[in-house]
Formats: sequence, structure tokens, C-alpha cells
Amino acid sequence: MKTHYKLTGPGGFNYKMAGLLAVVILAFASCTKNFEKFNTDNTGVPKNFPVGLVFPGLQYSVFGEEGGYQLDQNLNGDCYAGYMMSPNPFRGNINNLNYSLVDGWNQSVFVDSYTTSFLAINGIANAGTKATVPDFWAIALILKVEIMDRVTDKFGPIGYSKVGTVLKNTPYDSQQNVYNRFFMELDTATANLNTFIAANPGKTPFQSYDRVYGGDYTKWLKFANSLRLRLAMHLTKIDLVTAQAQAQKALSAAGGLLTTSADNAGIAGDGYHNPLNVITTSWTDIAAGASIESYMVGYKDPRLPVYLSPATDTRFAGQYKGIRIGSAVSAKPGYSGYSVLNPNTIVASGSPMMMMTAAEVWFLKAEAALRNWPGAGDAKTNYETGINTSMAQWNVSGANYIADAASKPIDYVDPSNSANNASAVSTITIAWDAGATNEQKLERIITQKWLAMFPEGQEAWTEFRRTGYPKLFTVVNNNSNGTIDTKIQIRRLAFPQIEYNTNGTEVQKAVTLLGGPDNGGTRLWWDVNKPNF
Repeated sequence: MKTHYKLTGPGGFNYKMAGLLAVVILAFASCTKNFEKFNTDNTGVPKNFPVGLVFPGLQYSVFGEEGGYQLDQNLNGDCYAGYMMSPNPFRGNINNLNYSLVDGWNQSVFVDSYTTSFLAINGIANAGTKATVPDFWAIALILKVEIMDRVTDKFGPIGYSKVGTVLKNTPYDSQQNVYNRFFMELDTATANLNTFIAANPGKTPFQSYDRVYGGDYTKWLKFANSLRLRLAMHLTKIDLVTAQAQAQKALSAAGGLLTTSADNAGIAGDGYHNPLNVITTSWTDIAAGASIESYMVGYKDPRLPVYLSPATDTRFAGQYKGIRIGSAVSAKPGYSGYSVLNPNTIVASGSPMMMMTAAEVWFLKAEAALRNWPGAGDAKTNYETGINTSMAQWNVSGANYIADAASKPIDYVDPSNSANNASAVSTITIAWDAGATNEQKLERIITQKWLAMFPEGQEAWTEFRRTGYPKLFTVVNNNSNGTIDTKIQIRRLAFPQIEYNTNGTEVQKAVTLLGGPDNGGTRLWWDVNKPNF
């Protein structure tokens, strides 16, 4: 593991673009190191700067390189989603994975998102892009929403509307206001793209700078519409009216949604490599989680050998064996023989880092149909199309899988420590059951969506918190000193100490907006403790 701590944040950083030099460096670096070196009070980007050069680095910053990604997502969302667990006993097994939240780790996502991503977006705006190249501005807004949703869904209230307008003491927005701005920014982005596509059919001016779709605006439009649907679904428990209105807007939007694997929004190319490859292979810092083993082995999932490599420990070599979150893992190589993410397939060095897949969208539509929202189609059809789309993405057959009404998740057994053993937490089967309750149908939908989104743990963790599905094994050891309920599981990350040091007054206001103490047990605005229906 390598750590890259930065000592700047939204409270103490100058959010005006830090000059032409900073832009150029960002454009050619997927993970900006020590950005505070360029924190000067310059006037911004020259109007004639070729702003497209900023976009490759901005796209790479969604996930970052291995060092940033490990702290920004892998040692929180990927593991809290039930996908993964580390065989490395970081900090003597006192760390995020057993709810002893490490401030130095968790400040990384907060700081990276502002000093790299938000800085670049403000630079794009300062270059006059909104007026001169509105199609490029549309892409910047889509990426802004994608990046900052990952931040707000980790922490809750964040600096957003005022970032870039003040030099210090940046106010926080409530998460509700952040989401409202997301929807408005997607309005602008989709309007800009629709206008350009209508006036310039087949033109691809963004091609040289695009590491997602090769300059194809029709696919960026699909991604923006699909992102709106995802965000809308997050609000089903807190604001059902807005959730339905925004979902229907997405479902009926010009340009449509992601529908096949060819539409998947994945970041790759031009020297960028999948950070999970290095974390899995060179660092041996991540392995499969017990929950993914329980479901995929129990379901005889044909994607299993694509997702995971068999265990190499001689006691159970050839089996698929994960590690339960919060286990007291022994020093390497104690748990290093357990299953890891397959470095030749799903996390191959050149494998794209997926922001969103068509399979996820079909499951979003399945839930919308379950809620009887106009334009969503049929729940069963969408559900099965989601499964088939995921299977096609990985070139496996799901025909028998979809019809399986018997297979269930299995119990977890840890060959190294029986104290980690646990009975299966779900009895949900795969085949659609028209006679099931809405809650049972939703569990099926979310469980299969969770399997299809692997290994994108941030959104999977969000959906677990929102719906309670899929049901996941709890942490073996809870070192939160009572701030996080083991059964309810972790709900958020605490604001980093650097924000209290540099932006203290505004952080205290943010805690008030949060509505509870600044710890991992406090629910976010959309995370309401009530039934799904």
C-alpha cells in the first residue's frame, strides 16, 4: 500500500484554476500529486487555451491511480459493499475494515476530489467553455456529477455551490441541495448535447480527448440520462415525488439510456491502467469478500471465474473463498491464499474502470417498473434483461441461471478461523416470482444488480444503505467504540480532520445539516430508516 496524503481541502484551497501550468499538469496526469505546489492566486485559464487537454486527466480522476483509488474507494466502499476484504492487517487490524475509521485514509477522497477533479472543472469553466464550446461543457458537467456524487454519498453535506467563488471558509451544501444541483447540471448537459447532435450529426470534436466513448456524444447522452435515473432512485425513501419525476424524465429522455454492453461507461486507454490490478497483484492488498462468495458460489454463477480467481491455499485450493469483513487477518501471507479479483479478466491492467453499465440501468428500470412508474416497462422483463446483459458483458451464458428457482446463498466458512463463520444471511433465489411481495421482488432486483455491478463498490454500498439489499455479512470485529451499530452497518465516512482545521466553522454547520454526530453511524439524507414500500 502506498499513501499520498494532501494537506489541502475545500476549506483552505484556492479553487480558482491555479494557472496554465496546473492545467497542463492535470491534463497529462491521471492522479495529481502535491497539487498545492501550484496554489497561486492567478486569474485563471487564458481564453484561448485548448481546454480539451484537461479532459483526459479529469476522466482518469474519477477513480485515480492505484494509490489514490485504494484510499478513495477500495478500503471503504468496495469492502463495505460486501465485494472485497483486505488480507493485509493494516495498522494492526485497527482500520476502516473493522470500523476504526482512519482519518488519514478517508481525507484522501475528500481532498482528491477537490484538488484534482473540481479544480479541473473550474478551470474548464474559467476558460469560457460554457459559451464557446458548450458540448465540451456538457461533458465536464456529466463528469462533475459522477465524481461529486461519489463524495456526497460517502460524507453527506459537501462544499458544492460555492466552491470556486471564495478563497477560504467554503460553505457546505445540504445533500438535498447537492442533489438538486446535480439534476440541474444534467439538464444543462443533456440540452447542450442534444443541440450539438441535432446541428452536427456524426461530428466528434471531443474524440481526441475522450477516454470513455471515443468522442461519441450519443453515448455520453445515454450516460447522462442513465446517471439521472440512478440518482433519482437514490431518493425513493426521502422524496418519492422527486424520485419519480426525475426517473420519468430519464426514462423518456431524448437519446435514451444505456441498453447494451457497447454503451457501458468505462474509463481506459492512453496509458491508464486499472488500479485494482496493481492492488490485487503487486500489492496483494485486496481479496474477495465473504458475501460475494456466499452469493456467487451458492447461485453457481457463471460469472464467478471471470470475477474471481480460485484460492491457492493448499487447504482449499481450487475453491472460491473470500474473507469476511472485519476479520482479524494475520500478517501476510496468512490470508493471501484466498480468492482474489481475477487479474486476467475483470481487473486486467487494460480492463476499463466502469462508471456505469447497461446491466445496472435495466435493474434500475426493473425497480421503477415495480413501483409502477410510467415508461418503465415490465419489471420481470427488465430484471431478466439486466441479468442477460451482464452475462453478455462477460461472454457467459445465463439461460439456466435465470430459470433457477432453487439455488440460494451459502453459509460462510473460514478455514483459518472458525470464529469468522456465519450462516447465510439471505434465502432469496434467482428466478422471478410474480407472486412474491414487492419487498421480495426488490431484494431480487437489488441482489442481481449488485452482482452485475461488481467490482464497482461505491454505488453498490449506496444501494445497500438505501434498500438494505443485498443482505451482507456483518463485520466480525467492530472497533467503532459504539458509534456504528454492527447490525445496521456503516452508513458514512466522517469529515476529515483537515477540514476541521482549515474550515472549522463551516464543518460545524455541515454537521448540523447532517442531523447527527459526525461519525460512521449517522445516516445520510436519503438513507431513511423505513420500509422500501
